[in-house]
Amino acid sequence: MIIESPNILKGKRVLSLIFILLILCSVTLHAQSDKRYVRQGNREYEKNKFSESEILYRKAADKNKNAPDAVFNTGDALYKQKKYEEAGKQFIENIKMNDDKTKKSAAMFNLGNSMLKANKLAESIEAYKGSLKLNPENMQAKYNLAYAQDMLRKQQEQKQQQDKDKKNQDKDQNKKDQKNDKKDQKDQNKDQQKDDKQNQDKQQPQDQQQQISKDDAQRLLNALANEEKNVQEKVKLAKAAKEKVRSVKNW
Repeated sequence: MIIESPNILKGKRVLSLIFILLILCSVTLHAQSDKRYVRQGNREYEKNKFSESEILYRKAADKNKNAPDAVFNTGDALYKQKKYEEAGKQFIENIKMNDDKTKKSAAMFNLGNSMLKANKLAESIEAYKGSLKLNPENMQAKYNLAYAQDMLRKQQEQKQQQDKDKKNQDKDQNKKDQKNDKKDQKDQNKDQQKDDKQNQDKQQPQDQQQQISKDDAQRLLNALANEEKNVQEKVKLAKAAKEKVRSVKNW
């Protein structure tokens, strides 16, 4: 076992104290650094230089991860730049970091405003309700809650009316399509009847032509028969005359 002298032990204790003091100084300087950035950001914010203030607030948050005020202020700067959804994310983070009811209520109120501007009415309503639970005396939160609820109601009614109008339009279109189908079928039937009549008209002359051809053929046959009969009669007369001549001659 090694026994150290009292002087050595005393020296170690001094070194330990110095080390602790250095750590405390570092933490203090680190905290002062993030607060310095917050103060600088506030000055830029008051000048309406919201983009510059956002950068400074983010630097403060980077210096101190447990700086809810820097996160809250970053949300405010983003809100002023009309980056509402990004601002909402910062307020949500601030709500998780904050134990102070007043500050948490304020973050929920700002979250409600951000969601309202982003037209996320259901989310904004929940945020306002959460803010009022922590601070029931916040009249602005009560007013904004009522406003968001009214907007959501109108939005829902408008959607219902649009769905109803679309349904009626579809119904009217179906009726129109059915009417057009009937008209097309009627026109098709008329065209078919017209074609049938034209075919029938074409067929009748052909039938008549065929009928005339048969009549002409019959007449020709009759003529031939008559001609043959005449020929036979002429032959008989010729034979009779010949016999008569012969008989005269024999006499």
